[in-house]
Amino acid sequence: MSTKTMANVNGETGSKVRIMAQMGMLSAIAVVLMLFEVPLPFAPSFYEIDFSEVPVLVGCFAMGPAAGAVIEFIKILLNFAVNGTVTAGVGEAANFLIGCALVLPAGMIYKKRRTRSGAIAGMITGTLFMTLVGCFLNAFILLPAYAKAFGMPIDALVGMGKAVNSQIKGLSTFVIFAVAPFNLLKGTLVSLIVFLIYKKISPVFRMGR
Repeated sequence: MSTKTMANVNGETGSKVRIMAQMGMLSAIAVVLMLFEVPLPFAPSFYEIDFSEVPVLVGCFAMGPAAGAVIEFIKILLNFAVNGTVTAGVGEAANFLIGCALVLPAGMIYKKRRTRSGAIAGMITGTLFMTLVGCFLNAFILLPAYAKAFGMPIDALVGMGKAVNSQIKGLSTFVIFAVAPFNLLKGTLVSLIVFLIYKKISPVFRMGR
């Protein structure tokens, strides 16, 4: 093997190790951010916004959609290991899918159009897609799973929503007036933060490549 070939192999190996380290770092930051949740006035107390998707979306922009999915998975896995689960993993699986629904469309669009307008288009698309996926999963998977886990009917969860938002009358209005605004707000805030910080921190992910 020539010296040049060996250098190329070492360079590729070093690049892979660097990417793995960056993915691990972003996953760890995401887990920490999951601990800081903000309650919302229009939704029951079990809907609180965290900003753990910020480092996931940063990783998605910097290293591609596949890396973003891996970071999201590691985040959920670490949180599962640290905090456990009350839904036998159903909630964690749904959260993984909802998180990916935001970051993957954004990452795929940005990968094709690595411009400011491409990033904005990607984040808007991701936010809207996450809202649709979040509404579907909450209505058919998450809310039934939480009701079963806590030994209460879904109507009781709907009642918790009605207590803070009089527009909520049943499951469908719960999704419309609590779940959809929650995901729209979260996607918008996450996107805004990434938009403001990505240009400043992106050189860190290009160092040594």
